[in-house]
Amino acid sequence: QVHLVESGGGLVQPGGSLRLSCAASGRTFSNTAMGWFRQAPGKEREFVTTISWSGGFTFYADSVKGRFTISRDNAKNTVYLQMNNLKPEDTAVYYCAAGRNPVVTSREYDYWGQGTQVTVSS
Repeated sequence: QVHLVESGGGLVQPGGSLRLSCAASGRTFSNTAMGWFRQAPGKEREFVTTISWSGGFTFYADSVKGRFTISRDNAKNTVYLQMNNLKPEDTAVYYCAAGRNPVVTSREYDYWGQGTQVTVSS
């Protein structure tokens, strides 16, 4: 069992930055791939980015490539999502997830956090 808790969401103006954190507890975090997904009102949950257990592999959705950066600190059991140059279309609830492999498909992740709201608006 892995328990995930996201933090760092909030209201930010377009062009601004936020850093989300996802703290994990439970089974060995360092052996777990992590992903970030988001869900906007009235839309399906969508893939944002993923990172392998070592941090050596990352992959991003085209919509966030070059603006978002995923990283992890296995000593702190935490994964981060640095979001720069935020746009109104980035507004969503952001979820972190844990799974066996760094993939884009949400059903491949076994554990999910409760989500944190990110709102980009002037």
